[in-house]
Amino acid sequence: MARYTGPKTKIARKFGEAIFGDDKAFEKRNYPPGQHGANKRRGKKSEYAIQLMEKQKAKYTYGILEKQFRNMFKKATAAQGITGEVLLQLCESRLDNVVFRLGLSPSRSGARQLVSHRHITVNGEIVNIPSYQLKAGDVVAVREKSKSLDAIQSSLSNSNNVYEWMTWNNETKQGTYVSIPARVQIPENINEQFIVELYSK
Repeated sequence: MARYTGPKTKIARKFGEAIFGDDKAFEKRNYPPGQHGANKRRGKKSEYAIQLMEKQKAKYTYGILEKQFRNMFKKATAAQGITGEVLLQLCESRLDNVVFRLGLSPSRSGARQLVSHRHITVNGEIVNIPSYQLKAGDVVAVREKSKSLDAIQSSLSNSNNVYEWMTWNNETKQGTYVSIPARVQIPENINEQFIVELYSK
């Protein structure tokens, strides 16, 4: 499936925040890309433009393409609860995102690769679908043959993120997706209401 493989710093500058993680190039040029990027007197964005940018930010952040994202929105609309909040919870429940949150990879794209290359198991079974939706109580682990991978070891040694909705055992290299996170627990700077308004037009 096609994924965005272009310059990530350019996208981060577009949104004014390092949505792909630590980025030294972004820190140096923290203003929009293009000839007039550093010009502070930029025109005021329309309501539609603001809503569209918020949707694009969410898609780039979680690495989801339009068709898949729209399907997730339909699923969120049909579910009980606040649509925007449910949409972000669906994004957070993706296997590639949980692998990233657990610290097995420094980026979601790297986490997606670990899943695709069959290094990750869910409840003891190998799952190679990055968009696989986890349920509360699911156990995510590194496959036995992959526990010594340098990429995983390096990422874990540099990871210090702790999330209330999941646990991690560094000895056994497995974690539990304890519960679906509440909106206040999701650290991403995304205004989900703008996305709901955009799709509802």
